[in-house]
Amino acid sequence: MLQTNDKLKKIKGDASFRSFYRKSLSKKKSIIVFASKEKEKNLLIYDAINSLLIKNKVLAPKLYSENYKKNYIEIEDFGDDSVFSLLKKNKNQKETLYKKSIDLLGVIQKIKQNRSKNFKGKTYKIPIYDNVKLFNEANLFCEWYAKKFVKQNKLAKFKIDIKKQIRFLLTHLQSKEKVFVHRDFHVSNLMKFKNKIGVIDSQDALIGNRAYDLASLIDDVRFRTDEIFKNKIYRYYLKLNKKRVNKATLLSDFEILSILRNMKIIGIFTRLAMRDKKKQYLKLIPYAWKLIELRISNNKKFSELKSLLELNFSKKIRNQK
Repeated sequence: MLQTNDKLKKIKGDASFRSFYRKSLSKKKSIIVFASKEKEKNLLIYDAINSLLIKNKVLAPKLYSENYKKNYIEIEDFGDDSVFSLLKKNKNQKETLYKKSIDLLGVIQKIKQNRSKNFKGKTYKIPIYDNVKLFNEANLFCEWYAKKFVKQNKLAKFKIDIKKQIRFLLTHLQSKEKVFVHRDFHVSNLMKFKNKIGVIDSQDALIGNRAYDLASLIDDVRFRTDEIFKNKIYRYYLKLNKKRVNKATLLSDFEILSILRNMKIIGIFTRLAMRDKKKQYLKLIPYAWKLIELRISNNKKFSELKSLLELNFSKKIRNQK
């Protein structure tokens, strides 16, 4: 619990409604997570998911104390060494860090339970990442980004066409197996702590397609990697999971989910700038487009979507920050 003599230092947050503070005078390092908006998700569900991960030998922040009435929880401090910051400092460790992240993903995807108790003793059942949720997320591209660039007289037609293509891709997802999906499994949410890779920001976890977190990591807008490296890490995942996956199914689902995820990201980053005045994410949009272009060129089933995007978003628009 917070004491009157506790000194709190605000630390860099993320795109959520949470704010984070580091306790600076405590012997036991800890982070205070404040959330008055979306409180249930950011405090109760976050704790339930972390408890489930810890139970399954995944490094995730332990809960030290909670004051739900006052909108905060106190959790273990994993420090500042995110995989992203380590990659920025030394790109020579890129392959090692990515492979360790894939190893961690392998452990996460073996989790069998879909229920966990939060600190109030209530059981939380992790929802399914169904096509309705995937559609609504990809549709953020329409609702926020497209309306900014597609001419008003063409927007209604564009929305009909793009929604048709999103639905078409979703019907082509093949894997029937459902696994734990962190949903934001990327280099900024992976932390090196006590010589292991751990995970934070797990409150949005769902049960869904194994290719989703793989696409989040390999086709991540935050850290650029070339196609050769992406293929190497993808093959490493395949090697670790060869008994569990069908090669063709995984590749097809990976490409579809990478495209849809990056469409979602473009929509979210535009919304953050327009609605929440968080404009720092706009600079990542051109690379999100590059990732869509990389995957959309791989398969004939993307040809209609590719034509539709090319018709409405020029190279100049795609490179706009």
